[in-house]
Amino acid sequence: MDKMQADTTTDADAPKRARGRPRKTLDERDDGNRRQALLSAAAKLFRRQGFDGTSTRDIATAAGMQSGSPFYHFKSKDALLYAVMEAGMFSAIERQAKALQGKAPPANAADAMRRLIKAHFEVLLGPGNDFVPVMLYEHRALSAAERAKLAQLQVRYEAVWTPVLQALHDNGQLQAPVKLSRLLILGALNWTVQWFDRRKGASVDELTDAALLLFLRAD
Repeated sequence: MDKMQADTTTDADAPKRARGRPRKTLDERDDGNRRQALLSAAAKLFRRQGFDGTSTRDIATAAGMQSGSPFYHFKSKDALLYAVMEAGMFSAIERQAKALQGKAPPANAADAMRRLIKAHFEVLLGPGNDFVPVMLYEHRALSAAERAKLAQLQVRYEAVWTPVLQALHDNGQLQAPVKLSRLLILGALNWTVQWFDRRKGASVDELTDAALLLFLRAD
């Protein structure tokens, strides 16, 4: 009898399943924010303590999470390091594009140069400025494949400087060869992360003006 009743049960009598994807938990809905919190905390700690001197527990604590939470988002501390550097490069590329606003040489190469230098300083020294400095000084901790991927982003970023420097060289404002100028200028700008202190009076605009005076010949 019980078997017969079971056999004659229709689809209409069965409990209905909820359509679509299952509803996300609170943690899953906040996944993007938590990932960004981890990246920011990791970047700050990697910069101040070094990669080897920072544990995943340190990062989780700084991000306000439990010690195992980083592994929900990143499979290892090494993966988190690469993600920090990649995020820094994408941010730098985006900031650089906004700074130029489609204004390319040779119309006003000196103005384009100023925009590039200021954007670079803002990436290195502005709010949330830990990402690129970590890349500058912790890249040896990456695998060869990860370094190669970041190198492609660096090429993309630095390629924007070449036509600007070429235009400056053509009009006589830049005396040194273009390729060497790019390497020397970016090297000098990157070194400011070692000594710049906003509390001592200099601003990003003042640094930018000084850099232009240093690198370019006056009209």
